[in-house]
Amino acid sequence: MFFMEAILHSIGGVVGSVCWFGCSDLAMEFNPYTLNGGTALGISGKDFALVASDTRLTDENMGLLFSRDSPHIYEVICLTGFHGDIITFIKLLESHIKEYLYQHKREIPLTALANLVSVCLYSRRFFPFYVSAILAGIDEDGRGAIFSFDPVGSYEREVYRACGTGGAILQPFMDSQIGGPDLVADCVEMEKGPAVRLARDVFISATERDIYCGDSVVIDVITASGVNRVCYPLRRD
Repeated sequence: MFFMEAILHSIGGVVGSVCWFGCSDLAMEFNPYTLNGGTALGISGKDFALVASDTRLTDENMGLLFSRDSPHIYEVICLTGFHGDIITFIKLLESHIKEYLYQHKREIPLTALANLVSVCLYSRRFFPFYVSAILAGIDEDGRGAIFSFDPVGSYEREVYRACGTGGAILQPFMDSQIGGPDLVADCVEMEKGPAVRLARDVFISATERDIYCGDSVVIDVITASGVNRVCYPLRRD
């Protein structure tokens, strides 16, 4: 009986109890979302910002590994969550960025881009994009900036932030190294070299505890002169 219920659930999303004599107590269930893993972080400094993510793409519901080479960094924004929503959201965001460029004849500023991301997410608040986002770049004053977003568009400028399946592991690690033990004092202003090493080390630690995080860590360091990408291997099991 339990075997039959498992089969029904797997092929049709049917849950409930099954009676062998023609009666049934069934409920149809449809879940439009799935979590495809991914862990990301962002760190900002005086004249730089960096974003980092692992490259593992999975399906938490089925326990499948889809790819070992799928970074969760798209230009200067990191997105984790449901991969279908991520691709759709990126296409939507790219169209708005191109529209801004055609209308204003210049690249969109970082703070305006953060507001645009928020509006795009909020526009789907009744059926949200199942994503967590970290936007990184250089602001109008030449300083590094990190913006974090929830799935319905609420956002905040921060010095550092982690998200994704390993976010609960990465965040306290960065709290201790950047935010201080009580998170009351001003954050430590990091240089590029130490920030890259910290990002690498926290991902190495995360792969020991989170099975959905691994394979490689990709780190994009953003400065006024451009973006420099480095990659380090992680556990592949």
